[in-house]
Amino acid sequence: MRPASSRGRARFGPRASLGLVLLAAAAAAAVPAGAAGCSQPVYLTFDTGHMGVAPLVAEVLQRHAVKATFFLANERTQTGGGSLDDQWAPWWKARAAEGHAFGSHTWDHLVWQADTGTSMRLRPTAGPQAGRTLTLTPAQYCAELRRPAERFQAMTGAAMLPLFRAPAGRTSPALLAAAKACGFTHVGWSPAGFLGDELPSDKYPNDKLLAQALQRIRPGDILLAHLGIWSRQDPWAPAVLEPLITGLQRRGFCFATLREHPQYGAR
Repeated sequence: MRPASSRGRARFGPRASLGLVLLAAAAAAAVPAGAAGCSQPVYLTFDTGHMGVAPLVAEVLQRHAVKATFFLANERTQTGGGSLDDQWAPWWKARAAEGHAFGSHTWDHLVWQADTGTSMRLRPTAGPQAGRTLTLTPAQYCAELRRPAERFQAMTGAAMLPLFRAPAGRTSPALLAAAKACGFTHVGWSPAGFLGDELPSDKYPNDKLLAQALQRIRPGDILLAHLGIWSRQDPWAPAVLEPLITGLQRRGFCFATLREHPQYGAR
């Protein structure tokens, strides 16, 4: 895996795709009537990471009865394994039993680089070929999307939603078309929903990220965080996660999964 700081630059730099921007804008504008008893929903999502904070994240979600959506890749963990290996299978099974929702993040955390005719160039940040540039056909990319779904079902007995989040948020029309052909829809995040846990702690301390999120988040926003970022010295979770949840709840917000989202749930 590349250092998280470089992931952050790729994810939020000027090269972010037009498709992602449009998806984020649409998600920010969408406020559902479908989440029962939830008139001001926000959608908390987590991408996998080094998993060091995952148990604490689960405790906070349980304590406040918050359901989230997780996007799964087999990323390197602090214990030297993978986030979808047998060590983490009971953790994922418990989250599925609690009613959270799940989508694909590609197996090896493949970051789109360019389209090349009928293929795509992607760079994995996890797995045996991390850091190399690979050329994949649409069918091979679909296999990368399906692999976390198959592993998740084997671990939990539950099915993923037919949703995915492209690592680094980087997409192209060809990538989105390839994913659509095998049944997957891309989910980005709202501009205000970028919670900043990938940013350096010295420039973006937790108190600053918390204040910014509480000020900017609006109903319908899709929020983005991670289950551990390698480069952040002052972990965002659970230090910011818990006061963010309680602060939004005090403002009348409620939390729903993408299963209840008006754009992504009816699939």
